[in-house]
Amino acid sequence: MQRRVTVAMLSAAVMVATAAGTAHGAPAAGELISQDLATQGVGSPYYRIPALTTSVKGTLLAAYDSRPTLGDLPGNLGIVLRRSTDGGATWKTQQVVRKEAAPKGFGDPSLLVDRTTGRVFVFYAGSVNQGFAGSATGNDETDPDVLQADYSYSDDDGVTWTHRRITRQIKNPAWAGMFAASGEGIQVRNGAYKGRLIQQYAIRHNGANYAVSAYSDDHGATWRSGNPVGPGGDENKTVELSDGRIMLNNRSAPYRTIAHSTDGGVNYTPFTQDTALPDPANNGSVIRYAPDAPASDPKSSWLLFSNTESTSSRSNLTVKMSCDSGKTWPVRKVVDPGSAAYSTLTRLPDGRLGLLYERDGYRNITYSAFDLKWLGGTCADITITPPATMKAGTRAEVTVRVVNRMDVTRSAGTLALTGPAGWTAEQVAFPALRPGEGANIKVPVTVPAGASGDVTLGATYRADGKQASGSRAVTVTP
Repeated sequence: MQRRVTVAMLSAAVMVATAAGTAHGAPAAGELISQDLATQGVGSPYYRIPALTTSVKGTLLAAYDSRPTLGDLPGNLGIVLRRSTDGGATWKTQQVVRKEAAPKGFGDPSLLVDRTTGRVFVFYAGSVNQGFAGSATGNDETDPDVLQADYSYSDDDGVTWTHRRITRQIKNPAWAGMFAASGEGIQVRNGAYKGRLIQQYAIRHNGANYAVSAYSDDHGATWRSGNPVGPGGDENKTVELSDGRIMLNNRSAPYRTIAHSTDGGVNYTPFTQDTALPDPANNGSVIRYAPDAPASDPKSSWLLFSNTESTSSRSNLTVKMSCDSGKTWPVRKVVDPGSAAYSTLTRLPDGRLGLLYERDGYRNITYSAFDLKWLGGTCADITITPPATMKAGTRAEVTVRVVNRMDVTRSAGTLALTGPAGWTAEQVAFPALRPGEGANIKVPVTVPAGASGDVTLGATYRADGKQASGSRAVTVTP
């Protein structure tokens, strides 16, 4: 059974199927459709750690841990998988990718597709005696006290799998624990490093955690690791930006941290906080909507991000969209306001987005699909320019510039300013904008008597039923 949430509904609460794994009918534009792919106690005591990707042939692959308890490695964990060959409408029976007798365990999957060869990889950690916190240093691939770097690959869209161990290739022996960050890796699409496969890892060195990229320039025959970024690294994802840089987005509380690489993931800048991305220290996801679009195409700068948008709890699963390669995140919609945890995004062959996440206190691994119409919002640059002086008790005109960053024309709309209590501003008409076109509008504002110091003004642009917002601090003199 499948249920739908339309774009017209005010509630963003997720609707999930009462029976896992079966759905029928093509979704309409503006709908969110969800179903549970795995449920606690059905086939395994517990499930955790979702990974999701779309193959070259359009097959959706959803991988996750099958666990005897909710505990991480070490433990007798296995990697399991479900496949969909009809865009996520229906899913094949759950299959085992890798599971061996205790005390061996394999967990935390991350999928990656080589778009040149069609090969699908799933990276994960392998344990015997120790997990991440207790792993010994060294890279002996037979040492039961070393957490191992393993992966499996498939050349038939996930039907069969072959296993490999690459600990010696990618682990610096000075490092202790090392594990693949779950979700989805990337392949560089453009520039000097075109074709490079990049999978993210978290590593432990001298008692601190770092993020590092493992990469291959020969379609997975050999692998190397770049230089760690941190401390403060954790589960992390990368995305190729339209200017050729690789952006790393890292799990961190109370906000996500980011870093950038200009050499294909070998070296990164130090971490900086992105205060537009609150995070309770939980795994999230970032992808580029149109990775093959030329830099001149507005879509080349569209990023999608998912995480539990909270600084205190794993709840309020939210998807955001950036129109400017992650500088700002003006579009936002809640998928599930309740208990949720790890999440991962992939683009579907028809342009919709697939989202796999942990729901309801880890009881379910849930798959959702939606399009940009459901997500709502519009890509627009909004710049607020106040007059040189703003005095309390006076009327002023604030200039607001809006630039359409969509690939379609936006009809005539409105622009509204908001300020602290006591401020008043008129809503004004805004002209239609072609792709890439901008316009400046003056908005009358009344500054209340007694106002002083720095205050924040917000601007909201609305057109075609969508909106974008921006803000700026302004200074008021008595």
